[in-house]
Amino acid sequence: MADAPVLQTSYDRPASLAQPRSPRLRSRFNFERTAWIFMRYSGVALVILTLGHLTVGLMIDEGVHRIDWAYVADRWQSPFWATWDILMLWLAMLHGANGVRTIIADYSRKDSTRFWLNSILLAATVLTLVLGTYAIFGLAYDI
Repeated sequence: MADAPVLQTSYDRPASLAQPRSPRLRSRFNFERTAWIFMRYSGVALVILTLGHLTVGLMIDEGVHRIDWAYVADRWQSPFWATWDILMLWLAMLHGANGVRTIIADYSRKDSTRFWLNSILLAATVLTLVLGTYAIFGLAYDI
């Protein structure tokens, strides 16, 4: 019984097969995986933050009838509620922007369309985060 032929030199290798390479080290950071995990954790956090926000804002004391500019300004004087609302703002905006980014990636056919839609999304997200954060800190700390 004859042994199977063993490739000894590079000219024995078929043209369709590339030379074996040493395995490449995989990058430790994977943006899509990180974004996927962020969506799961931020979704759970948003449910808790939103239910707490609605419970305190609408169901305790006088309910929705007490909410006016002064109520919101007084509430944001408390570091607890300012932090609560900042977390809710940032998590909701980043969660939503990541979802829209995924939709853009799925449905845009041209790279230029994807680039411009993602650029508009980034600008809208940054603008909303900056203005929302300024509003909360501006009322909380009289900036």
